[in-house]
Amino acid sequence: ILETTKTMDLRTMPVPVEVRNAYSKGGTPLNIQAIANIKVSNDPKIVGNAIERFLDRDRSEITRVARETLEGNLRGVVATLTPEQLNEDRLQFAERIAEDVSRDLAKLGLQLDILKIQSVSDDVDYLNSIGRKQIAMIRRDAEIAESNAKAEAEQIEADCQRQSEIAKTESLTLTVKKENELRKIKAELEQQARSEEERTKAAAKEARARAEQLLQTVRAELERLRLEADEVLPAEAQRQAKELIAKGNAASLSENAQAEALVNDMLSQVWQETGKDAAELFYLQQISMILRESAKVTEQVKLENIKVIDSGDGKSIASLVNAYPEIFRQFLNNVNQTLGIDVTGNFNNKNGKEVIAGNREQGIGNRK
Repeated sequence: ILETTKTMDLRTMPVPVEVRNAYSKGGTPLNIQAIANIKVSNDPKIVGNAIERFLDRDRSEITRVARETLEGNLRGVVATLTPEQLNEDRLQFAERIAEDVSRDLAKLGLQLDILKIQSVSDDVDYLNSIGRKQIAMIRRDAEIAESNAKAEAEQIEADCQRQSEIAKTESLTLTVKKENELRKIKAELEQQARSEEERTKAAAKEARARAEQLLQTVRAELERLRLEADEVLPAEAQRQAKELIAKGNAASLSENAQAEALVNDMLSQVWQETGKDAAELFYLQQISMILRESAKVTEQVKLENIKVIDSGDGKSIASLVNAYPEIFRQFLNNVNQTLGIDVTGNFNNKNGKEVIAGNREQGIGNRK
């Protein structure tokens, strides 16, 4: 038994399709270019058809048969559609061709994968006329639309302007109304402000008057206190001081009087007991004081520059030297004449004379 094995290629085969002068619905010849991808079907139900027809055949033979089948179906579909439909809806055109050709290809054991319409044209310039017509219609529609748009825009502009005028008028009316209300409110506020200002001024005047009255009261009280401090209190203090001083003086005078009376009594008693020697004893007690006062008399004489003109016998200088003892002697004479105390007469004894002479010489020496 001999067996042979044969194979078939199941790969896709591109099939270009070009149909010229395919009359469409209405009798317009059209030129159509398309591309299709077909292959031997692997469906067990229809693969036998391919084996019967294309076993041991070349792929180009399969491609030719498929192209002729596609062209026939393409012309059949074109005859049912107008040029406008073909040109405007190519997807629907391709779907109808694929639907029709798939049944025929299945009988051949083939399968259509893809079908695309590449171009649709004509030799009588029908599609261009349709294009120009459509362009003209589009232009017309555009002009109409533009005119309508302009008219609508003008209408809208007029409406907007009218609404703007209305809004402006309403705005002016509202503004005037608000201004009137504002002026009214402002007038009311100004009236309230004036009333409040008048009340404030009246209250301020009243408060100022009360403050002035209080200030006058305080000033009067301060003046009273000042007068009391400046006059009454010093006068009272002075009066009390005078009373105290008077009391003190009275007490002092009383004590002094009592002391002097006691001293006088004691002196009188001493004088009575001493007899004639009391006067000499008193003079002896007071001689030092008398001599000191006598010496002060000569100290009161201030001599700075003395010019002595002498004739040569020395009397002028002697007279100048004897000036101080003479001043001392005249002072003792004045004491005798004024107080009745004869210093030189009561002390004519030797000791008294020596004391008087010594004191006199001491006073003269001090003057020199």
